[in-house]
Amino acid sequence: MRLTLYTDYALRTLIYLGLRPERRVAIREIAVAHRISENHLVKVVHHLGRGGFIETTRGRGGGLRLARAPEEIRIGAVVRFTEEDMALVACFQDSAEGAGCPLTNACRLQSLLGEALSAFLAVLDGQTLRDLLDGPNRPVMAARLGIGAPEAAPAPVPAG
Repeated sequence: MRLTLYTDYALRTLIYLGLRPERRVAIREIAVAHRISENHLVKVVHHLGRGGFIETTRGRGGGLRLARAPEEIRIGAVVRFTEEDMALVACFQDSAEGAGCPLTNACRLQSLLGEALSAFLAVLDGQTLRDLLDGPNRPVMAARLGIGAPEAAPAPVPAG
């Protein structure tokens, strides 16, 4: 099984936004950081916005940010939302479309692969965006994407 670039870009977008919670981010910034097509990313961002994963604001001061806390974004939900076809083999498809398998309901492959797909999605459902962001690799990820430390508040001026 291989996830589409669309899903890959969606997950990368969410990771980038999760690493930049302090401000809104431009699509171009994400595209440059990940070295991916800005045109493709526009479609992905629009879809993620419709799905309630991110907020998009146009105009001055606009940009993207997560619509929910990272711990509320399940990776399995993102994959299900972005993948159009989770049919691993022809027997997963509707045979009325002519793409079905003549062995459907006669062999165990469909149930075996269905079980494997369920297990795959169950693992992803057990992980959140927070799980991907937290841990010792967070600074490494941020650095590789050209993200410095979050802007710190100015130090208080001592009285006197």
